[in-house]
Amino acid sequence: MNAAQADEFYARLAADRPNPKSDLEYVNSYTLLVAVVLSAQATDIGVNKATGPLFARVRDPAAMVALGEANLREAIRTIGLYKTKAKNVIALSEILLARHGGQVPEERAALEALPGVGRKTANVVLNVAFGHPTIAVDTHCFRLGNRTGLAPGKTVLEVEEGLLKITPARWGRDAHHYLILHGRYVCKARKPECHLCVVNDLCQFEAKTI
Repeated sequence: MNAAQADEFYARLAADRPNPKSDLEYVNSYTLLVAVVLSAQATDIGVNKATGPLFARVRDPAAMVALGEANLREAIRTIGLYKTKAKNVIALSEILLARHGGQVPEERAALEALPGVGRKTANVVLNVAFGHPTIAVDTHCFRLGNRTGLAPGKTVLEVEEGLLKITPARWGRDAHHYLILHGRYVCKARKPECHLCVVNDLCQFEAKTI
């Protein structure tokens, strides 16, 4: 896919979903960070069910540390890997208090130094909380990058680098939201609904369903 086609690709996704946003529910940059950490290998719906009551009473690192690991485990026990995630959330909260004045840092290196935070999580926080034009490549972005021909790659990093290169600057802020939502609701893994796809004619997927 060339640059002009990529621009048209995003323009159509933007027209289809003019106000894209994360399906995760949060109230500030800290609760966003926690929600993204909890979302690893879990659905956004499942995370939201657990964090709704949690974020009603815990909205900053100090409150999370005061809550304690045992109580946090109980609050998120419906989420996969909840024991490890609870440990990481308490640990990252302690680090935020000790090293960052209780604030979520806006630097990638500082974010990735937090327990439970990898490149994808850092990309989400930098993009959603701070407006950076990063692209968090989840399973949907990875699938679309390869399936459509927008940014083929064998690894998540290759697809991310390809997307950053091909994505026009005007779409950078919302690019990964467009891709994630299109992959979640239209370009599904097992049964892509190509008849509903607004970029069908630009897509290079050979096994289109129409």
